[in-house]
Amino acid sequence: MTMHNPPHPGEFITGVYLEPNGISGRELAIKLDVSASTLSRVLKGSSRVTPEMALRLSKSVGRSPESWPALQVQKSSGAINTRSDGDF
Repeated sequence: MTMHNPPHPGEFITGVYLEPNGISGRELAIKLDVSASTLSRVLKGSSRVTPEMALRLSKSVGRSPESWPALQVQKSSGAINTRSDGDF
């Protein structure tokens, strides 16, 4: 059975917002008023989307503030499902 592997919020931001619009991570970081390194960690998937970051993303990129943590949860749930072999 093939499991759906939802994107991390960083993958979503890159694929739906940055690349299609020709915007760099540094430009988005400035727009979000966060350091480039903070945004880079989110884009690479090494940091979670915090509630504060979710609010900033919502104002700058769109979507509801609740949707950003929801993407994170979907990604985490997808990772659990792909690693699970049914034996607990």
